[in-house]
Amino acid sequence: MIKDFNKTFFYLLSACLLFFITTSAESPIKNSSGTARKNPLLTPSKLLFQAPPFDKIKDGDYKLAFEEGMKRQLVEIEKIANNPARPTFENTLVALEKSGQTLTRVSLIFNAVTGANTDSVLQKVQEEEAPKLAAHNDAIFLNTKLYERVKSIYESRSRLKLDHESLKLVSYYYNKFVRAGANLNQDDKIKLKKLNEEEATLEAKFTNKLLAGTKEGALVVSDKSDLAGLSPAEIDAAAQAAAARGLTGKWVLPLQNTTQQPALQSLENRDVRKKLFENSWNRNERGDANDTRPVIERLAKIRAEKAKLLGFPNYAAWRLQNQMAKTPEAVDKFLDGLAPATHANEEKEAADIQAFINKSGKDFKLEPWDWSYYAQKLSKERFNLDDSQIKPYFVLDNVLKKGIFYEAHELYGLTFKELHNIPVYQKDVRVFEVYDKNGSPLALFYADYFKRDNKSGGAWMDNLVLQSKLLGTKPVVYNVTNFTKPAPGQPALLSFDDVTTMFHEFGHALHGMFADEKYPSLSGTNVPRDFVEFPSQFNEHWALYPKVLEHYALNYKTGKPMPKELADKIEKSTLFNEGYDFTELLEAADLDMAWHTLSASAPEQNSDQFETASLKKDHLYIPQVPPRYRSSYFLHIWANGYAAGYYAYLWSEMLDDDAYDWFMTNGGLTRKNGDRFREMILSRGATEDYGKMFRDFSGHDPQLESMLKYRGLK
Repeated sequence: MIKDFNKTFFYLLSACLLFFITTSAESPIKNSSGTARKNPLLTPSKLLFQAPPFDKIKDGDYKLAFEEGMKRQLVEIEKIANNPARPTFENTLVALEKSGQTLTRVSLIFNAVTGANTDSVLQKVQEEEAPKLAAHNDAIFLNTKLYERVKSIYESRSRLKLDHESLKLVSYYYNKFVRAGANLNQDDKIKLKKLNEEEATLEAKFTNKLLAGTKEGALVVSDKSDLAGLSPAEIDAAAQAAAARGLTGKWVLPLQNTTQQPALQSLENRDVRKKLFENSWNRNERGDANDTRPVIERLAKIRAEKAKLLGFPNYAAWRLQNQMAKTPEAVDKFLDGLAPATHANEEKEAADIQAFINKSGKDFKLEPWDWSYYAQKLSKERFNLDDSQIKPYFVLDNVLKKGIFYEAHELYGLTFKELHNIPVYQKDVRVFEVYDKNGSPLALFYADYFKRDNKSGGAWMDNLVLQSKLLGTKPVVYNVTNFTKPAPGQPALLSFDDVTTMFHEFGHALHGMFADEKYPSLSGTNVPRDFVEFPSQFNEHWALYPKVLEHYALNYKTGKPMPKELADKIEKSTLFNEGYDFTELLEAADLDMAWHTLSASAPEQNSDQFETASLKKDHLYIPQVPPRYRSSYFLHIWANGYAAGYYAYLWSEMLDDDAYDWFMTNGGLTRKNGDRFREMILSRGATEDYGKMFRDFSGHDPQLESMLKYRGLK
């Protein structure tokens, strides 16, 4: 199953505003005792790999650091733009790559804490700084003098005798300036700047409204009998969640980011299931301060207006230029090609589940809050399998150390050492030093696995420090998920979906760790959306690979490995319910494209009416299978950079399944194969054409056959 990767990045690495504060952030900060201290965000960390000194960083440091970082970069940008010497690769593009290091450092650290451990102070900073950062981005990429220098280098690139990566950097910057509006006249640049600032403000508002709405949407249960069907450990976790909110004698089922919720598989009381589903479905549509509908309706309008200014019929057409798909038409063709087999599978599954309901003596029509519960029962009947059999073998620490780390050692020769002397932003976060196959230090890896009310939903990877040979930095990467934290003294037991999520996010981490580029803009996971999910989804395959599974799937009570019979059942069951899983993804991808193919002449939409009409138009309105994300809580497309890009999960799956078939044809889990994948895919960043990269690895263009096979659609 595809999991969610929220690549939070503010889209800045270079951004800020023509905004100068009268008191420089270099000025000492007063601490609680009244003594002066320096802002720890303004200088590179002296910790291993420049890891952030979270023990020294205070909430009040970020605003000043952002604004000082912007101020510093604008000085650097003006120096580059006004350089009297003729434009050269070194004095313009390399100088651009070196600029803004303070701002980059602040942005990366801030994105980590606001995504995974936010509070009201950080949220205020987020909303205040977002439009300033957008304006700063415009101050760079709409700078006429700077653009003329970049354009001059681009037009003479064939005569510059640059190496391959440097040539890619030339094209990268030229295209980035053009896409940002560098060729617009001054009046249109002013209009674009205003739209960019408003868009950034609304994206920050959406993020914070979503977090608050998701917290408020948790189901509070007063009668323990309403939790019938949950395991004792899950009930204990619900009690702990209630206690954390000060709700003594109650139980709380927090919401995850998706429409469907894990507890819907187990809750026996249909009315309770319905309440939980409706809390999820309506989390940001309650007409209160957390209602996101006015925000997304305006965001869609802004993006359409931006696209028109930049000369495109819609936002998707503008956004997809540098993706593998290239055009909205190509995306639509790809999704349309998957729809018939998917819909046929979903209809058969719905009929099977309805028949199971009828056979069990119930007299009601299948609804969204019933699907997971009865699918789980039907799966148990067919495969004699349920989570109570599986979870005892999936202890989080074993999955991490004996599964994920073991697979990384077998394929790539990596080893890991847990560190306890690196400060973290929250006590549950763990840190590991990663060593390469020759024993040399490669990266730092942070792992933050448990759900908190102040953590965004979903799962994601990002960098705290970017890899760059130019800057002399090694990667510091982190994974975040939202697993239920066990009660004290209990093991953290995972579902197989959770296990897959861990492997998925670590695939992103490997992509970041193996970055081997000179220039930070081309490094690691700085690749198109429809390619970035390829390494992560590819890594999911190893979760069930026999040699890996038998190494980590150990019963927490007996220590014995999972019986082959049970492992075989899990593998067979992975194709069960795929019609549902694929349909909810197609619906979400369809909604994303519908919102982002609106023209500038279209009025602001009523989000609920638009959502229903769009799904009906594309024959994807299936009441018992709601979209994986409703528009009002679709974080990916409104604030996390996947606008007109949610299809990327499916597109990348085509790549990863094809690549996994190559591995299986060539010996499976071997160091030779891993080294080849690392050399030709994971270490290349944005230095190569992605179609060529895939062809060089696999020997052919991406093909759908493997994807259809692994999805049970062939």
